[in-house]
Amino acid sequence: MTLDVLFEDNHCLAVNKPAGLPSQADSSGSACLVDLASSYIKTKYSKPGDVYLGLVHRLDRPTSGVVLLARTSKAASRLSAQFRAGTIEKVYWALVEGVPAEPEGEWIDRIEKFSDQNISRILPVSSTAGKEARVRYRVLEPMGRLTKIELRPGTGRGHQLRVQLAHRGLPIMGDVKYGASSGLRALDGGSRIALHASGLGFTHPTRREAIWVEAPPPADWPMRGR
Repeated sequence: MTLDVLFEDNHCLAVNKPAGLPSQADSSGSACLVDLASSYIKTKYSKPGDVYLGLVHRLDRPTSGVVLLARTSKAASRLSAQFRAGTIEKVYWALVEGVPAEPEGEWIDRIEKFSDQNISRILPVSSTAGKEARVRYRVLEPMGRLTKIELRPGTGRGHQLRVQLAHRGLPIMGDVKYGASSGLRALDGGSRIALHASGLGFTHPTRREAIWVEAPPPADWPMRGR
C-alpha cells in the first residue's frame, strides 16, 4: 500500500488514511497506518533501526482522511497539547441517511464510551457521567433520502460524530453499527462509512505558524459534488 502524504517536514507528517486501515495496531494483527508511515520514513531517509512516530490523534478504522503524526517527541508533546486544548481545527464530510431539521447549527451532548462493546452512547441531558461532545454542522448538498453535510467537531470523543448523528436519526451511510440501513465497501473490499476527515488545521510545533492540510476524498467516496 502506498502512503498518501499530504504534508511533511522534520517535525510533522500528515497523511490521507484510507478507509479500512486502522490508525494503530489492534487485536486483528493487520497492517496499520503507523507501521506504514514508519516504513515510509525509514525507506525515504535510509534510517537505521527504529523510526519515531507519535500518533497524536486517530481516525476510526472505517473512516478516511487526514491523520497527523509527529516525527519527534517534542512535536508529539506540543501537538497533543493542542488537541487537548481544542485548538486544532477539524473538518469532516459525511453522507447521512435523512435530512437535518435545520440547515446548520450546533449539537452538544454527553457521551459515554463502552470499550468492551466498542460503542458510544448519548446520555440523558441531566446526566453528569460521560464527557461533553460538541460539533457544528451545515448541510452541503441534499441528495434525496441522503444528505452531504460538513462537520466541525469542537471535541474529540470516541465515535463522537457517528453517535451524535445517529442519535438524531441521521446515521452515516454504511455505519450499520449505529443504525445505517445499508453497508458500504472500501476499495480494498472491507467495510467503510461515508465519513471523511477532509481538513485539519494546527499550529506548527516549532515554527509556530498556522498549517492547513486538506485530503481529497477517496475514489470510493459515494457522492456527487466531490
